[in-house]
Amino acid sequence: MSKRDVVFPPGRQALYERNRYSPAIRSNGFLFVSGQVGSTEDGSPEPDLETQVRLAFNNLNAILGSAGCTFDDVIDITVFIVDPQETFETIWKVVPEFWGNAPHPTLTAVGVTWLYGFEFEIKVIAKLPETIKS
Repeated sequence: MSKRDVVFPPGRQALYERNRYSPAIRSNGFLFVSGQVGSTEDGSPEPDLETQVRLAFNNLNAILGSAGCTFDDVIDITVFIVDPQETFETIWKVVPEFWGNAPHPTLTAVGVTWLYGFEFEIKVIAKLPETIKS
């Protein structure tokens, strides 16, 4: 197996090492980003849902930026939402701040019962810009 081309955002490598996963992997012109949550710097959940969603997007954008991408390069999104019937509207009013203009990426939304203390998680696949080798 070839060595994984891991992307680490600034200042959070210890969090990923402690939890034993890579924040993102570059492969064949794509960036595969692990699920991002609204964690504070120590990895704990942000208690306010709107702030938690913004932090998840900020954490995602830090990884995208470390790989030379922006949210405009995202082609596929999966979101995981605890209790979507109760939280969807609160979450979805934050989304336009980060989503950008149409055409939008593909989206799969999954309702879950547990996210390790979080209420929202977002994972994406992005197309690396042509100038970036993978």
